[in-house]
Amino acid sequence: MADPKGFLKTSRQTPPRRPVDVRIQDWKEVYQDFGNGELEQQASRCMDCGIPFCHSGCPLGNLIPEWNDLVRRQDWQSAIERLHATNNFPEFTGRLCPAPCESACVLGINADPVTIKQVEVEIIDRAWDEGWVVPQLPDRLSGKTVAVVGSGPAGLAAAQQLSRAGHTVAVYERADRIGGLLRYGIPEFKMEKHHLDRRLAQMEAEGVRFRPSSDIGESVTWPDLRARYDAIVVATGATAWRDLEVPGRELTGIMQAMEYLPWANRVQEGDMVEPPINAKGKHVIVIGGGDTGADCVGTAHRQGAASVTQLEIMPRPADQRPDEAPWPTYPMLYRVTSAHEEGGDRMFAVSTQQFIGNDEGHVTGIELIEVRMVDGRFEPVAGTERQLPADLITLAMGFAGPQAETLVTQLGVELDARGNVARDAQFMSTVDSIFVAGDAGRGQSLIVWAIAEGRAVASAVDAYLMGETNLPSPVRPTDRPLVV
Repeated sequence: MADPKGFLKTSRQTPPRRPVDVRIQDWKEVYQDFGNGELEQQASRCMDCGIPFCHSGCPLGNLIPEWNDLVRRQDWQSAIERLHATNNFPEFTGRLCPAPCESACVLGINADPVTIKQVEVEIIDRAWDEGWVVPQLPDRLSGKTVAVVGSGPAGLAAAQQLSRAGHTVAVYERADRIGGLLRYGIPEFKMEKHHLDRRLAQMEAEGVRFRPSSDIGESVTWPDLRARYDAIVVATGATAWRDLEVPGRELTGIMQAMEYLPWANRVQEGDMVEPPINAKGKHVIVIGGGDTGADCVGTAHRQGAASVTQLEIMPRPADQRPDEAPWPTYPMLYRVTSAHEEGGDRMFAVSTQQFIGNDEGHVTGIELIEVRMVDGRFEPVAGTERQLPADLITLAMGFAGPQAETLVTQLGVELDARGNVARDAQFMSTVDSIFVAGDAGRGQSLIVWAIAEGRAVASAVDAYLMGETNLPSPVRPTDRPLVV
């Protein structure tokens, strides 16, 4: 354990964000550098708590107290070994995970929790800088082949684990580049893509084969893929977005968040100078108060929007942990992300009544009404109607489940009651040799759950192919996060 008195001597600190007027002029990550000395002090705040409840918040089973203590003692190389023991991609989770481990930190009962997420990302960034992250080749090849369909965090984690176990692995991705939402959903200001590219280079050196521009079910059928490989891992994510069917939905200028965000990523990849969907000079409305909505807000700021307003049907969350979300659960709190800090308005407890358009069929505004919760249902508050100008509206209301139509029609896999791909305790679908990991089987969830399921499905596939496995399996399909 780290210094048992560290939390008494050091207060919580995180890296400062770059000034707003500077960072909205570029697409670089928003945080400034954090010195190693400061980080070692932060790691020393990890308590000798006896039972590290941070583990209950992390489905990966990260050995958080161990690598905190190693950082405190300046043994950074051992720290990355302990971190990589449970997490294939800490550079992703350290930037993108909302850190349920910190909500479960024992110190957080009556004080500020340990900066677990910051320690994690600093460990891996230093490891890359020092050259400690190298390809890990298997001792021998198994002669077995595995196809992984989907190159998000679940698919990449499964592929890396299976390749290291000696199997020949090919990752199929329908987009033109590997990475899934890490590539074409997460804005550059949250994670610069060189972090993804160097991890992919490591995986290629380990023998993983990448097949972009491969839409399985279309360009290649599922039966064709099944005939070529000994096992298939379905890690296609939950990409069936929720829509908003109100009058005026057909107007141009209204689109899903994932129809808007990828263009900004493509500009940063050098594919084009200006995106075809651009918020420059426009009044932007973002419907949906989650992370994807915040990504739209930050993107619109950088494109020079005239105004940005984010709408949420739920009431404004509490500033402090509410009674109905006791420690160590992950509470729904009012959070100000870097995108919100950059400007714009946030409106809570409002519902869209209709979209307003001009004679050319383009959206010009939105009509809202305030709502309140009555017996578990939203009811409009009479007399609270209002209109806001809007030239560009993005829908960021989450995802209903996977796009599994071709899996059902071509292989006959079954879906569960929630519309996800059904699977058993070994992550296998209702069709032999077809396994399911991540959001395709669990539904929309966190990046840590995707990586945990990718590692777990790799263990299940290895056991299926070889009769036994030494790969770790951190979660089961029935596991659920400790979240209210």
